[in-house]
Amino acid sequence: MNLKRVSQWMTLLSISGVGPATCINILTQFESIESVFAASTEELKLAGFSDSLIQSLSWAKSPDLSELDEWLNREANHFVLTIECLDYPRLLKQTSCPPTLLYGVGDRSLLNTPQIAVVGSRNPTAAGLSQARKFCKGLARQGLTITSGLALGIDGMAHSSALSVDGATIAVAATGLDRVYPARHRSLAQQISETGLIISEFPLGTQPKANHFPQRNRIISGLSLGTLVVEAAPQSGSLITARLALEQDREVFAIPGSVDNTLAKGCHLLIKQGAHLVESIDDVLSQLGWLAQAQNLLQEEKLPTPDLTEDLYRLLVNVDFSPTAIDTLVERVKKPVAELSPKLLTLELEGWVTQSHGGYMRLK
Repeated sequence: MNLKRVSQWMTLLSISGVGPATCINILTQFESIESVFAASTEELKLAGFSDSLIQSLSWAKSPDLSELDEWLNREANHFVLTIECLDYPRLLKQTSCPPTLLYGVGDRSLLNTPQIAVVGSRNPTAAGLSQARKFCKGLARQGLTITSGLALGIDGMAHSSALSVDGATIAVAATGLDRVYPARHRSLAQQISETGLIISEFPLGTQPKANHFPQRNRIISGLSLGTLVVEAAPQSGSLITARLALEQDREVFAIPGSVDNTLAKGCHLLIKQGAHLVESIDDVLSQLGWLAQAQNLLQEEKLPTPDLTEDLYRLLVNVDFSPTAIDTLVERVKKPVAELSPKLLTLELEGWVTQSHGGYMRLK
């Protein structure tokens, strides 16, 4: 990992008023974070930097990365991604405010697998837990990675159910990865880190704070093709995740419940607002029907990590698991059609993509 780039992004983020939205905008103006720090004052002004931001950038101090470096070297499955990395999750990068840095423990290849977010109450009913278990086991068996927030209740059941059938799961934390919240999920977090993945946008040492959870929720929904709400009160954080999913143009699914169950009212509200009412795993998969055809689900092993040249891999990660127009790929990769066509043919012949609806769709 290029810690110089990590340091530069952290320096930029340390400036008051600079957040992930600013960082993604900067990448539309500059080729890399290194080119930002190498730019002249005039070049920064031409890119739209304010005088105060330019001054703050010149005064900003580089962070001490000794703790991060030690943590990265402690275990082989510890990593940090910048938004410039080739394997930064494609769906997340398409959102309006993707995290600039992602810290991870576990199998980083899961970041670009097809995922479904599963969220719900921290204090679910026995029926809610049963539904979460049934849906998550079934969806995990179908090859979908189960993504949730490591919270008590439905989140914990989502992760443990996926693990119980040797499925893949991603936990998005609201703290630094050197601590676990809630503490009673320490054992679960250890299991996830061994065969799944735990990620966070928060630096090491970060304690849980109330505002961290909505920030975390946008990552849960942003990574995923859709969000399944199992049980939720009308004012719960799960509905925030569902709203974020809608804003990110993702599917929202809700399991109905008894009219006498307070924790079903949030799901009923979502259904009234247009969420898909689901009663079975097939109801979810039918909304993602292309997935079953494209990936020949019911697989029992994890998706492979591409053994490709850098150029082919860079192109592959820009192809979505749904039909992607060639014009979209030209815009994303910044290469002409004449250069992309033979590479797409190579990826197609090797079984990574297929032609679909006038574009290309990633298969694995």
